[in-house]
Amino acid sequence: MERTEAAESREKHDGLDPFERFVELATGAISRPPFFAVCVTVVVLWAASFPLWKTTTKWELAIHTFGAVLSLLLLVLLENAGRRNSEAQQEKLNVIAEALAALMDSRAAEDPQLREAADNLREAVGLEERH
Repeated sequence: MERTEAAESREKHDGLDPFERFVELATGAISRPPFFAVCVTVVVLWAASFPLWKTTTKWELAIHTFGAVLSLLLLVLLENAGRRNSEAQQEKLNVIAEALAALMDSRAAEDPQLREAADNLREAVGLEERH
């Protein structure tokens, strides 16, 4: 049975606090072409507004301020999304390492070196701390 995009989205957002849900939605929006189009539109409108400003300095200050604020907000959102992605990848690697160590343990009776290798694997990735 095919899963719908809405079902996948709900599943993805379960267990996230409001800020994290906002980050998911925001990073999804800013990584698509419409966001780039909005940015280009803002720059075009800013450029066209030149005659409305009393001085060139204020005109330039407006775009620099807007750009700095937008950059800071996007940096925070993208860093949060990147951190969560790294944590998810690490969890997947830990599960793989745990499964490999369990498989090695099941065969360790036949090979004592395998027991030592499984212990080294657990120690290297900190699996004993997870339980």
